[in-house]
Amino acid sequence: MTSRIPSHEQTPLLGRPSGKHSAPSQLRRHLAADVSKNWADLVLLFCYLITGLLDSAAVFIWGSFVSMQTGNTVYLGLGLIAPSEGIRWIKAGTSIGSFCLGSFAFARFHRYFSPRKRWVLIASYSFQLLFIVLAALIVTLGHHSSDGLHWQVLVPIAVVAFQSSGQAVTSRALQYTGLTSVVLTSNYCDLFSDPSLFAASNVERNRRIAAPVLLLLGACFGGLWAHSSVGLAGALWTAVVLKAMAVIAWVFWKAEPEE
Repeated sequence: MTSRIPSHEQTPLLGRPSGKHSAPSQLRRHLAADVSKNWADLVLLFCYLITGLLDSAAVFIWGSFVSMQTGNTVYLGLGLIAPSEGIRWIKAGTSIGSFCLGSFAFARFHRYFSPRKRWVLIASYSFQLLFIVLAALIVTLGHHSSDGLHWQVLVPIAVVAFQSSGQAVTSRALQYTGLTSVVLTSNYCDLFSDPSLFAASNVERNRRIAAPVLLLLGACFGGLWAHSSVGLAGALWTAVVLKAMAVIAWVFWKAEPEE
């Protein structure tokens, strides 16, 4: 006759949970959940700070934008008319092409894997972070002047422009289409044409005010770095820290309630 084993002796010594409540399972569910749209505009607004920082330093050192492509299009047009008068138009064209390629890649990445899944947003912003790290390393370790057309200028311009498109694509994924972090002209138009501009409560107006203020603040910091001894490298490493903060924000962002 076999004796029955007390139930408490069948419990794992380490109390390891199993099934859907296990740590790996909970982590998978956490990463696979759609992030909540509530207050997600704060992350997009935060990216305006990064844009201002990178663009102001890049224009001062390289003579080309790496996020806002309207100015680069003007530079490109001027260069096509008089290509022998400078090389800014080549840098601008490099930035535009990389931004377009990045938009193509990031949009399809979000669309294929579901736009608002947590792991997709984390991966997207992690890719952006790695591109800025690459540019920062090239600039920090390089010894060439920023005036010529060599790879230590063109590659950083290309990779930073590529990653900046990811911010714009995220605004589409989260359905905050007015917060691309790379355009302000339409923002100014929408702000001052708003019939409820002076209303006590107006969320859209508040976003439209915050966007240029944050970009201006970032531009001021970028200018300070560009005029300092560390130059563009300081701006890029600061952007690395800020982008890492955005990645961490998506890790802990509240999930959309399950139906």
